[in-house]
Amino acid sequence: MPSWNSRGLRGSVLEESLNITNEKYRQEKLALVQKIPTPITPMEIDREKHHITLAYFGQKSTVDYIGNVQGVPICFDAKECASDTFPIQNIHKHQIEYMKEFEEQDGVAFLIIYFKKVEEYYYVPFKDVAFFWDRAEGGGRKSFRREELDASYQIKFSNQIYIHYLEMLSKDLDSREK
Repeated sequence: MPSWNSRGLRGSVLEESLNITNEKYRQEKLALVQKIPTPITPMEIDREKHHITLAYFGQKSTVDYIGNVQGVPICFDAKECASDTFPIQNIHKHQIEYMKEFEEQDGVAFLIIYFKKVEEYYYVPFKDVAFFWDRAEGGGRKSFRREELDASYQIKFSNQIYIHYLEMLSKDLDSREK
């Protein structure tokens, strides 16, 4: 079982930026989206400092965020990628299954991927995530390149909101109606 500190705080900058974005959305009454904490089982505790010094992930988490955008249920996971190629192994089977079931309940599931090398954020609709997953499961490429993503889903910076993913959610919803 992996230790919580062996993985460091991968994605913490992305997640902190998303937390700030979600707080701004809440203040503006645009959306109510919360970070889902990863369940951990503490193994060692420094009683003097009241710190957990060793812990293990207690169970599989689903996705990083879940919420509601003006009546539309959403769930998404935040991923960082150091290069232009995103490994499918960074998405877990239980996450794919959860997002699929979420979509079957008329929710909208997606990934937000930050490509650090080029400092670009992408909204990846679940249909695209499922395509890349199925391709890998079928013996195809075990990753996808940034260039394979729909460039129109790149999240642009806004003066008011750092990672303004609601514009891409709206685009995703519009494409579903067609």
